[in-house]
Amino acid sequence: MPVSLSVLDLIPVRSGQTSADAVAATVALARRADALGYTRYWLAEHHNMPSVASTTPPVLLGLLAGRTERIRLGSGGVMLPNHSPFVVAEQFAALEAAAPGRVDLGIGRAPGSDPVITALLRQSGHTSDVDEFPTHVRDIEALLAPEGAGLRLSTGEQYVVRSTPAAGGAPELWLLGSSDYSATLAARLGLPYVFANHFAGQGVERALDLYRSGFQPNERYSAPRTFLTANVVAADSAEQAEALALPQLQHMARLRTGVPLTALDTLEQAATTPMTEPQRELIAGMRPRWFIGEGGEVAERLQAFADRHGVDEIMISPSAAASAGDPIDATPARERTLELLAAALPQRALAAA
Repeated sequence: MPVSLSVLDLIPVRSGQTSADAVAATVALARRADALGYTRYWLAEHHNMPSVASTTPPVLLGLLAGRTERIRLGSGGVMLPNHSPFVVAEQFAALEAAAPGRVDLGIGRAPGSDPVITALLRQSGHTSDVDEFPTHVRDIEALLAPEGAGLRLSTGEQYVVRSTPAAGGAPELWLLGSSDYSATLAARLGLPYVFANHFAGQGVERALDLYRSGFQPNERYSAPRTFLTANVVAADSAEQAEALALPQLQHMARLRTGVPLTALDTLEQAATTPMTEPQRELIAGMRPRWFIGEGGEVAERLQAFADRHGVDEIMISPSAAASAGDPIDATPARERTLELLAAALPQRALAAA
């Protein structure tokens, strides 16, 4: 069967855009993914980045729930150490009530920002201890169950806690990561798992092997469930795709060499932006791990990637940049990536619809 396709969105903010423009572009992209039969649409959590507007996945997912019809919506992910587990459970229980059967809760252990912002996020004292991450994942799973969770008070009395008064169902819980730790923990807890291949790029074989070989079956999941992420730019020609990928590649190179970040460049800006030798080397190292090219060729490579790792779903991070003349509240090249891939892999896309 052709690989199933999903979308991971960081809500990129490009030069000249406001946050409102970027969010409007994401709404349009999510609606297009919904219409094309994509399986999921996930939003990442990042903070204080000039090029990323996906700061609060639960709030933004509520917006998308009202503007889409069938696609699953989720976090990729909520960075749990920044939040109270009970608040996370309440937020996603509310989303499940608003869009029954369509909500995924992806949880990660990384902070999603620099140390200063991490300190700001945690200064209220209501966030979770990163050392208690496994326990808090289990707590959220229990709190999201329709029957709720039971707490034993110091008096010995049993106290019932529910994330919503009368749940009809629960979000699907996924553990996210890019390390042996997350793969091993997902296996031990018997949870679905996603390896963040789009930014890790290495270690996927080992992580999937650890997850699959160590998976502990349970009442909800009798076998491991997993998929992979990938940076993707598909266009009508290979030359066009390379140009569309350049701004994001340059942006990542600047990030990894400690250059202060700005909004994403347009194609025209990227074409005239000088890069240092270390930045050029980083781009050369990243480029082979990205899926960039003409739509049909990219689809073939994604299918081969899925087959090689034994997964039936790929979550693409559509990384095509914008031209200066594009509408300020839309991302035509990102939409075109979704259209070309859905056209090249129609059986699975139609089945998902």
